[in-house]
Amino acid sequence: MSSSVDLRGLLQGWPYDPEDDTRTARGDDGREILQVRLPLGLEQYELNGRPDGVRPHGMDSLLDFHLKRLAEAKASEQDAAFTLTHEECAGLFAEGTLYYYRYLHLFQIKDWLRTVRDTSRNLRMFDFVHRYAESEPDQMYQEQWRPYLMRMNSAASAMLELENGNHDKALEIIQTTISNIHSLPEMEDETFKIERRRSLAALRELAGQIQKTKPVSELERLEQDLRGAIETQQFERAAELRDRIRALRKREQSK
Repeated sequence: MSSSVDLRGLLQGWPYDPEDDTRTARGDDGREILQVRLPLGLEQYELNGRPDGVRPHGMDSLLDFHLKRLAEAKASEQDAAFTLTHEECAGLFAEGTLYYYRYLHLFQIKDWLRTVRDTSRNLRMFDFVHRYAESEPDQMYQEQWRPYLMRMNSAASAMLELENGNHDKALEIIQTTISNIHSLPEMEDETFKIERRRSLAALRELAGQIQKTKPVSELERLEQDLRGAIETQQFERAAELRDRIRALRKREQSK
């Protein structure tokens, strides 16, 4: 039996706190890693490449390996016969789960850029398997979670735009994703229906929050004041505001 390593000292140095259980750190070689404190232990993820650090077939991931196979098949004009066996699909599903766990933790610590990277990666994997799996059950296996994955990708993308002050772009991303989720083909699958309903509700709520924090332009502020003046029957004030709105619109049109 190999010698064991007692983790007690390490765990005592980072007490478990469910509100603060994820951090980035540096490995012994200086690389950045992601660590998660569990009630009885630790998880560690690589921040680049596969979350577990494994390089299947010398590639960054199984997905990269199979995409290379597809590229080679296309180069030799054999892509019409390219398929993924059930075993190959199972490997891709298991690998996708690793990325799922990592992007959940990345989202938790508001690492939006890496969350977009990992969710986009899994969406590509979903598309790849759906297109090339030999069996229909494998083709459809992941589709029940597509609304959720689209939601997470969209939310992280929108938050990234918000960090750069692009409220309009963030809203556009959310609204486009809402439309795309509505357009997904129907599935007689309860998980799909639940995830679509939850995802749409969450994205609508996020859009509302973004709208509330959007800076108000001078014209929008004047229009809000005008509505308030009319509602309170301050007609002289309303007339003054109308004149200011017309003048401002005229200046903007002349630019």
